[in-house]
Amino acid sequence: MDITALPSLSDVFEGADQWGEVLALLPVLVMLELILSADNAVALAAIARTSRSPEQERLALNIGIGLAMLLRVGLIALAQWVLQSPWVQLLAAAYLFWLFITHLRHSSHDNSDEATAQAGSSQPRSLLNTVLLLGFTDLAFSIDSVAAAVAVSDQILLISAGAVIGIIALRFTSGLFIRWLDEYERLETAGFLSVAFVAVRLLIHVLVPQLNQPDWLTLLVVFVLFAWGFSVRSPMETDRAG
Repeated sequence: MDITALPSLSDVFEGADQWGEVLALLPVLVMLELILSADNAVALAAIARTSRSPEQERLALNIGIGLAMLLRVGLIALAQWVLQSPWVQLLAAAYLFWLFITHLRHSSHDNSDEATAQAGSSQPRSLLNTVLLLGFTDLAFSIDSVAAAVAVSDQILLISAGAVIGIIALRFTSGLFIRWLDEYERLETAGFLSVAFVAVRLLIHVLVPQLNQPDWLTLLVVFVLFAWGFSVRSPMETDRAG
C-alpha cells in the first residue's frame, strides 16, 4: 500500500477484500501499538507510582487507562483532522516537554532527601489528578502512534482494534513497570527521556515535515534508553539479591 496516498479513515465498508486486509494487517498493527507504547508504559507507571498506595496505584491505572481508551478512540475518529492540525501536535509536544521538565525538577529536589528518592520522585497526587495525567499523557503519546497506524491502513475498524488491544497490553505493562521502577534506579529517567524524544519527533514533524524520521532510528533510540534504564539496580534491590 502506498502510504502517501491513503483514502479517508471513514471509508470502512469497501467490500469483502478490505476485510481480508483487516485480518491480515491486524497482527502488524498490534505489534506496532506494542512497540510504540513501550515508552508510554514507563511514563504512565511513573505517574501512577506517585500515589504511594499500591491500591490507589491500581485504581488510578484502571480508571486512567479506561479514560485513555476513550480518548484514543476519539483521536482515531478525528485522525485526519488532528494530523492536519499542526497546533494540536504542537500542544501535545509542549505537554510532553512539560512532563519531562517537571520530572527533572522533582528529581533535583528529591536528590536532597534519600528517603524520598527511594520512595519515588514526586509528591503524592490526588486520585483525580493522577487519572487525568494518565489519560492525557497517553493521548499525547497516541498522536505519534496513530500517525504510524494510519500509515499502515486506512481501515478505522483495524486501527481501533489495534489501539484497544495495545492499550489493554499497556495496562499490564504499566503494572510491571511500577515494580521495575523500584528495582532499577535509572529506569524512570530513561522513561522521561523517551517522553522528551517523542516530543522532539512531534516538533520535527510539524516544523520540518519534509525531514524523514526513519522508524529504525526511533526503535534504536528507545532500545538504547531502555538498555540504559535497566543497566543499574537500586541499592536496596542489589542488597536483597546479594
